[in-house]
Amino acid sequence: MLGLAERAGKLVTGQEIVTVGLKAKKIKIVILASDIQPDTSEKVRRVAGKNEIKVISDFTSNELSHAIGKKRKVLGITDAGFGKALVQKIHEGV
Repeated sequence: MLGLAERAGKLVTGQEIVTVGLKAKKIKIVILASDIQPDTSEKVRRVAGKNEIKVISDFTSNELSHAIGKKRKVLGITDAGFGKALVQKIHEGV
């Protein structure tokens, strides 16, 4: 699902880009690697919380990197449809 979102141009990556997107209210869901540095996690979660954006941290950095083909630990989905589909897939256990 993440790879599809990236190919569709609906995924942004990296702490700074995601944080800017959150402040601009363009990010619909944030995905943080479960093994991310605590200070980075706190910074992103703080901005996401201010904007009432859901944060998912169920995956390791290796899993996220494998899904999108790049080494990344902070991802942001900019499309509500992709975000909803991702959350649904996670709840289904896929």
